[in-house]
Amino acid sequence: MSDECSHLDSIHTVKPSAKGCEECLKSGSWWVHLRLCRSCGHVGCCDDSPNKHATRHFHATGHPIIEGYDPPEGWGWCYVDEVFIDLPDQTPQDGPIPRFV
Repeated sequence: MSDECSHLDSIHTVKPSAKGCEECLKSGSWWVHLRLCRSCGHVGCCDDSPNKHATRHFHATGHPIIEGYDPPEGWGWCYVDEVFIDLPDQTPQDGPIPRFV
């Protein structure tokens, strides 16, 4: 594990791909929290969710950095360097996020 992230240049201002986990919305599944890919804007569910779509997106694309998106958490995580990072900005949510009870 690195003490610093070597992928800060991959952080972009992005538009969220969906108003919830993109794959869970399509399949009717549920999530705990959302993560936003700061390379492309893919919205996926966290690793506490059954399908772990944010991590699956990283493995499929190699996009290294996610943002804690719902609730807005103000932190980033680099999958490659396994380190939390301070993000230069926070992505606004694109309308209300659906909840699962």
